[in-house]
Amino acid sequence: MQSWDLVTMEVEPRQPVVLDSSDEGRAILIALPAGEQLSEHQVHERAWLMVVSGRIGITLPGGGTADGAAGMLTVFDPAERHEISAVEDSRLLLVLSPWPGEGHPSNRD
Repeated sequence: MQSWDLVTMEVEPRQPVVLDSSDEGRAILIALPAGEQLSEHQVHERAWLMVVSGRIGITLPGGGTADGAAGMLTVFDPAERHEISAVEDSRLLLVLSPWPGEGHPSNRD
């Protein structure tokens, strides 16, 4: 068993920490300072994004938006484009599965 205290562990802004990684999935802790964003992007995997602390805004290219604070869990389909903005200093837990997903550069034959 492994465990992490996501609230107190050291993580530098813009330097995600991979907590665990296997064929089944990857867990990543991200520190996103207030006013910063993860510009519009997509991943090849299904992505679960949980706000550990702080407050974020999510924007979808089609105009959908969501705001959330600690405890919010959002799921993105593979290849679903989105943008994340930190309203406050935030910590985010990102889980990707499977890892790497179909079409990911490290998963090409």
